[in-house]
Amino acid sequence: MELLQLQYFRKVAELEHMTRAAEELRIAQPALSKTISRLEEDLGVPLFDRKGRQIRLNAFGRAYLRRVETALNALEDGKRELEDLAGAEKGRVNLATTTHKCFSDRIGDFLGIHPEIRLQISQAGEQEKRDKLLSGELDLCITFPPIEQPGIKGISFLTEEILLAVPSSHRFAGRSSIRLSEAAGEAFICIQSSNPFRKMTDQFCRQAGFEPDIVCEVDEHSAVGHFIRAGVGIAFIPETLVDRIGFSFHVLRIEEPVCRRTYQIAWQKERYLSQAAREFRDFLVQSF
Repeated sequence: MELLQLQYFRKVAELEHMTRAAEELRIAQPALSKTISRLEEDLGVPLFDRKGRQIRLNAFGRAYLRRVETALNALEDGKRELEDLAGAEKGRVNLATTTHKCFSDRIGDFLGIHPEIRLQISQAGEQEKRDKLLSGELDLCITFPPIEQPGIKGISFLTEEILLAVPSSHRFAGRSSIRLSEAAGEAFICIQSSNPFRKMTDQFCRQAGFEPDIVCEVDEHSAVGHFIRAGVGIAFIPETLVDRIGFSFHVLRIEEPVCRRTYQIAWQKERYLSQAAREFRDFLVQSF
């Protein structure tokens, strides 16, 4: 059994399509099929169910894939650890966040101190970040709510209040705080329903005894400011983004229920975390 066989098997198992896997691996499709068949012969069991040109990972394949991923990840971790020890690792860190806006300044500060470190930053949803952490595609992710899952470890580093933003002419504009129940019946501008922030604020409203009357849904918080200024409705705004939105509106603290969110930086517990990744993690935690 060769290392190349395992790498090829992992790619075919990921795509469940021999031709696409061959294209990504940049080898001829017949050669890939022959490699997988030879691996199955060595193991004595089929790893895929075949029907015509379609292939599907079967129970044997799923069980074997878990072991293959563990072995390949361990080899990749060993390579990174040796690079760290030899001083050859120039500082590659794959990082994903839910939003870049809250942390762009801190990331810029870090790169100013560590210009030798290269951050590869992507934006991803919560489940995608979990999957990529566990598969080894990510070194770190910044997330809320904190991930509570076996195999993933994290440090909570920032808790911020969620405020209620209203137009400057609104009846609440002369106040500094509010009980959220007082906003029942108001027109709400909200982030789209698939966003974790929206799920959280919907839950705040339920705690206050009502479902929000949503008159406008937007992709991101910067768009919320436009509609508040136009008098379309009111909106939940994270404390750290108030100054970044750049529009004139009034914000109120929410007295009841408690409206806060906590950010976490997370990594895969059993994988080797490079010196560069540890530097970034510690810098971020200490800067808040």
